[in-house]
Amino acid sequence: MALSVSHGPRIVTRHPHLLANYARAELNFVRGEGVWLFDESGNRYLDLVAGIAVCALGHAHPHIARAVAEQAATLVHVSNLYQHEPAGTLADRLAELSGFDAVFFCNSGAEANETAIKLARKHAYRRGETARTTILAAHGSFHGRTLGALAATDNPKYKVGFEPLPLGFAWTPFNNIEALERAVDATTACFLVEPVQGESGVVPATADFLRAARRICDERGALLIFDEVQCGMGRLGTLFASQFYGVMPDAFTLAKSLANGLPIGALIIRGDAVAALRPGDHGTTFGGSPIPAAAALEHLRIRAAMDLDAHVAVVGALLRDGLAAIAHSWPQVFGEPRGHGLMLGLPVNEPHAAAGFVTPALDEGLLINAAGRNTLRFVPPLIITADEIRDATGRLRRTIATVLA
Repeated sequence: MALSVSHGPRIVTRHPHLLANYARAELNFVRGEGVWLFDESGNRYLDLVAGIAVCALGHAHPHIARAVAEQAATLVHVSNLYQHEPAGTLADRLAELSGFDAVFFCNSGAEANETAIKLARKHAYRRGETARTTILAAHGSFHGRTLGALAATDNPKYKVGFEPLPLGFAWTPFNNIEALERAVDATTACFLVEPVQGESGVVPATADFLRAARRICDERGALLIFDEVQCGMGRLGTLFASQFYGVMPDAFTLAKSLANGLPIGALIIRGDAVAALRPGDHGTTFGGSPIPAAAALEHLRIRAAMDLDAHVAVVGALLRDGLAAIAHSWPQVFGEPRGHGLMLGLPVNEPHAAAGFVTPALDEGLLINAAGRNTLRFVPPLIITADEIRDATGRLRRTIATVLA
């Protein structure tokens, strides 16, 4: 059922000492509930951004809140000098669900990808292949903003003013098997690839491309590593993107929605790559801290209990149909939607700009986001209902009509 939109003026409290390194919207959120966010003026917004694919179970989920509170009252931090709970249990659970052998915890997706880069190089080094140092990534990639992850990212705008970046990185065209055949050689430590490129505007890999990547890496002795920071944890309709595509990498990274909003990242590893990182090779002070680990365990329990994958398949198809209908209503403005599950993009045709729809949507009580190649990106909480999908597409239609008028 569509909910009425009644928005008053937006009062925004200013925080002059908050570093202005983000182009923030004129909003100040004070609380959330499910798929809704509320600003300090009492206006509510249907959230199709979810903290950029983070809040899989929505905002202020009561079971996550209880798990966090109970863990905070039990054990907050002891460092990784000791084994501690619930990090050990979470590692066991992720290994069980993935079929992989080992888990390294950190605090973010960028840190997870930094670890993956170090793993790939150390793996080759320990095998005596000291010339195998190149980290191969795909054109259009985004792997994070720390120096190593940024060096792997194929987007010049993120790099301006930060050079010189670490050396030893190369790129190959996304979804081009012939180019990948040429790119992977005896100097390649790994091919690091997003199964669905998020920041480029929701661009999915083809199954053929990822299957070829597995074969080529096996033939040439390189690791295949998936960056599932944005597309993992159920967003495509399976817990892991590798399961959606039916291609098993040697390692993959997670972060974003793993703890439903608390900072955590993970590198999941299998096979002989597990032995690459030994004591002293890599570390983290806060990685796998008890509170985010407890939230992640509760997240995994809840999603299994509610059969979230089946739900994502249903509502994801409904959202895709709604976006396709919008593209058909305004074919001069929008292309066909792309993506899988609840990670979808609606391409915007020039001279129209995706960003031009984001601010007007606020007046309809709708949070949307522009990404990459002039695309509107839709990554709502995975718990969004069919009625809320219909409500959201109705608000989006009204926004588009207003902008184009």
